[in-house]
Amino acid sequence: MVILDELAREATALGPERLDRPDDDPERLAILQFTSGSTSDPKGVSLPHRAVCANIDGMIDSAGWDTDVDVMVSWLPLYHDMGLVGMYTIPATTGASLVLGAPQDFLAKPARWMQWLSDHRGTTTAGPNFSWVLATRALRRMEGLDLAPTRLLLNGAEPIDPVAVRELVAEGERFGMRPGVVFPAFGMAEVSIAATFPPVLRGLVTDPVDRRVLESERYAAPARRDAPGAREFVKLGTPVKGMRMRIVDPDTGAVLRDREVGELELAGSSMMSGYYKSSAANRAAFHDGWLRTGDLAYTVDGELVLCGRIKDVIILGGRNVFPDDIERAVGGVDGVRPGNVIAFGIDGVKGKETVVVAAEVRGSDGLVADGLELIRKHVHQSAMEVSGVPPHDVVLVQPGTLPKTSSGKLQRSLCKRRYQDGELDVAQPVNA
Repeated sequence: MVILDELAREATALGPERLDRPDDDPERLAILQFTSGSTSDPKGVSLPHRAVCANIDGMIDSAGWDTDVDVMVSWLPLYHDMGLVGMYTIPATTGASLVLGAPQDFLAKPARWMQWLSDHRGTTTAGPNFSWVLATRALRRMEGLDLAPTRLLLNGAEPIDPVAVRELVAEGERFGMRPGVVFPAFGMAEVSIAATFPPVLRGLVTDPVDRRVLESERYAAPARRDAPGAREFVKLGTPVKGMRMRIVDPDTGAVLRDREVGELELAGSSMMSGYYKSSAANRAAFHDGWLRTGDLAYTVDGELVLCGRIKDVIILGGRNVFPDDIERAVGGVDGVRPGNVIAFGIDGVKGKETVVVAAEVRGSDGLVADGLELIRKHVHQSAMEVSGVPPHDVVLVQPGTLPKTSSGKLQRSLCKRRYQDGELDVAQPVNA
């Protein structure tokens, strides 16, 4: 108690005249933000003040935020770029209103997210795709909400599932939520957070393409959304103020045209100064001054469309199969936990790549042997329908055991290593 009293007296004695303000230095390190580690070991992203401030300005400009009116609501962790830079620094630096909940409070009861929006008349919020699924389930059991003030519901940080977005909007409309509030965006730690934003209040806009042409020719040929073999991608808008993007051939570096699929590269005012104490990573990350994101993407009339991570693509008979397609299909199998499926490629016979699917089963009490076998059979069939070849292996694992990052992204590379080392927590049948 004596120590606390002494600290209080010292704190009271301090005033503005005692502040020794450091010299302004736009290049001084402001944030050391580690990458998610979804495809490789996490790397420290060095974000100087000029990059963070430029990104804040870019987000405010592109999203049309009125910091005197808008109320931001967030449960996102502050150790992740979307929570720290995307949802916290704007109120912290502009004086805008922020309602901040704890991640564990949302995860324990997802209904709280929608309740916070209603209670505080929140206008802006954000979350990765898995949180939209949880919120949709919660909304089905809720009554008396007012979501009419919400004008921007950002979805990012992981692949966006159009079905999940539409389901949330359908439930939210009962409470006054407008379909146009959906705000699918793209960002990454290396550019502070925001890279591309769509037009405000446009809502979800997708680009259906022919999946077979995409896989075999790396070209996004337009298709009807309901056509057999169509793959629906979400349009993610254009670069925020101060940022630029281009799509290049990952082998030659040649800049590609609209609908030609290649690697997304970024440059601009929000860019990191480099990876912390990793000269090798910095040399690999930049190409002619542009950041190589490692994402396969294409553009449509200047808008960004993401296809998947280059490292995750599975090569099957000359086709580039995206694991997201397999994972989404398997997630619809009865007995499998949606959003908790990982597909990856391994070397098969004669060096040809083949597919392995790891899927979490529903329920913690276990299933009888026949039940597990039936789920495995349906998973096998679903994966084969998407990939065109039977999977090398289907592994059913215990709920909550597939590796994920701190922000909830599936870690395919780590799952692959655990599979090869025999370390996955395989679901065991209970006695009949």
